[in-house]
Amino acid sequence: MVDTSISKAAPAQVRIDLGERSYSIVIGTGLLNDAATWQGLPRAAQAVIVTNDRVAPLYGERVVRALSGYYPTVHTVVLPDGEQHKTWQSLNRIFDALLQQGCDRKTMLFALGGGVVGDMTGFAAACYMRGVPFVQVPTTLLAQVDSSVGGKTAINHPLGKNMIGAFYQPLKVVCDLDVLKSLPGRELSAGLAEVIKYGPIHDLAFLDWLEKHMEELRRCEPTALAYAVQRSCEIKAEVVGQDERESGLRAILNFGHTFGHAIEAGLGYGEWLHGEAVGCGMVMAATLSHRMGILSDSGVERLRALIQRAGLPVVGPRLAEDNPSRYLELMRVDKKAEAGEIRFVLVDDAGQAHVRSAPDALVAEVINACCD
Repeated sequence: MVDTSISKAAPAQVRIDLGERSYSIVIGTGLLNDAATWQGLPRAAQAVIVTNDRVAPLYGERVVRALSGYYPTVHTVVLPDGEQHKTWQSLNRIFDALLQQGCDRKTMLFALGGGVVGDMTGFAAACYMRGVPFVQVPTTLLAQVDSSVGGKTAINHPLGKNMIGAFYQPLKVVCDLDVLKSLPGRELSAGLAEVIKYGPIHDLAFLDWLEKHMEELRRCEPTALAYAVQRSCEIKAEVVGQDERESGLRAILNFGHTFGHAIEAGLGYGEWLHGEAVGCGMVMAATLSHRMGILSDSGVERLRALIQRAGLPVVGPRLAEDNPSRYLELMRVDKKAEAGEIRFVLVDDAGQAHVRSAPDALVAEVINACCD
């Protein structure tokens, strides 16, 4: 039995401390149907739910009914599902709906979906009338433990992932654990990648716990899942509270993402799920950490084994005939790159993360060693 304080009777709350823009992440079961979930939010004449064509049939009407008790008119915008649709065209569909319905500065937006929906809804909220309020209602594990928390919003560009966006915080994040029961196994595993990353960068005790409970997490055992979501949110809240705009510490949350984003862009968005690319990217980043002399070989193998147990790929894809060159080309577009120099999040055996550059030749060796 896993030790955790979350229960159905008392949802957990994790606070993001950002002064006047502070907000809570609420974690529990049955939250979408509970009127108390939506209390305390600003009132407006209209609310707009942004979702996708996979989530809308499952939870759309439920959220519309819940919000109708607080907002006289509730509209729904249904976008196509998938990372490949995280584009200007999809963003404009949100703006079209807001303008056609005469939405004003008080209109509330609700992002009901995974990371793609959350990122685009947040970006739309940041831009429409120079800023309207919004709430994150993440429906995937990945979104609950990572993308819905911290105020990063963006769309993709063919040359780089999440390169066009804004920092814009929600008023609240609602993590209903019941919705995770509908996730396909592949998407659950993708979310586990973002859970796993918190161990090597910040909390080795959490890494120990994940090793003991990985099978329970893959079975969606409620108590284990609740603890994993809560602990992940606690760690991210601590980091974001210290560095909201990623000027320093927050960059450690991108462990595995530099390699992972290259995989996503190189294969074409949507070919691999984001969490799959991050999982493999963590193996590559750990291997680079070892070759940079800060992580033991056993540390690499420990992380590789856990990522594999989570159902994630641990061998990178080939992106071109000259594979290292293609990876390096794509990674130079990464947001952490400075003056064309790629910056990697590396980890050591003490559970600390370091943002460093590495010689191209060494990175190329790692790519060759970690790819088919």
